[in-house]
Amino acid sequence: MNDSNRADSASATLFNIQRFSIHDGPGVRTVVFFKGCSLCCVWCHNPESISPKPELLYYPERCICCGKCARECPSGAHVMADGLHIFHRELCESRLACASSCYAEALAVSGQRVGIGELLSQILDEKPYYAERGGVTFSGGESMLQIDFLEGIIAACAREGVHCAVDTAGHVPWASFERLLPYEPMFLYDIKAADPDVHKSLTGADNRLILANLRRLGESGARLWIRIPYVPGYNDDEMEGIAGILADIGAARFERVDVMGYHRLGEGKYAALGRADMISPDTPSRDTMESVRLTFALRGIVAVI
Repeated sequence: MNDSNRADSASATLFNIQRFSIHDGPGVRTVVFFKGCSLCCVWCHNPESISPKPELLYYPERCICCGKCARECPSGAHVMADGLHIFHRELCESRLACASSCYAEALAVSGQRVGIGELLSQILDEKPYYAERGGVTFSGGESMLQIDFLEGIIAACAREGVHCAVDTAGHVPWASFERLLPYEPMFLYDIKAADPDVHKSLTGADNRLILANLRRLGESGARLWIRIPYVPGYNDDEMEGIAGILADIGAARFERVDVMGYHRLGEGKYAALGRADMISPDTPSRDTMESVRLTFALRGIVAVI
């Protein structure tokens, strides 16, 4: 390993650490969100996770127009005029000093470099709450894009007796999975569509590699927890195909299958990033989700909705 790779493996770009989660694997968990993703899903509720680089988010409703950001910004992206804060995002050079000066938190940075030792210390602080079933889940974005760091932190957690789970979309080389398998993590594996062309239209890439990796994981005996987003008008016609894929692999290989109805909690993040491309389908009803559950049940798959 050359010096630059050693430096890359010693730290990773994260954008959030969520504590006391009960929805990202078994038990109480710490969820570590890695920045950067190999897919670009049209319904992504964490748009700040897609780019691997730090990004500036602006929440104008929090701004008190103190002018400190304008004084800190060397490129003139922040302008105070007639008592208003005007942010020219096209001028922003992402030096991000403006965010550190904003005590009103109208400006925030998504993406910080964190070292293995620092992250492990935070995880171990939460270890008393994990009990027998809990642990840490590495999510994203796509945590496996920073595989050197991910392997290092999982190895460190294994030495400390902390259970690890990896939330992944599976669009990474199989060799990355092979590096993690010796540590016996659980994989929370996302399936977004059955048809390769539909998958490409929704995420920017087809699903051939994703499904091949899923089959190999199943054959390896890895612990698997499947997670399927249900987005009305986008992948709702894919549920029967996904159920068929899981049935073909074998229902017994999956500890759990979750089908998760679309929610709109990410809307504010799109606006804060200056993006206007968020979709707005309706949140599916309980009756709709029950129908989806029956679709899976007919294939012998017990789905949790």
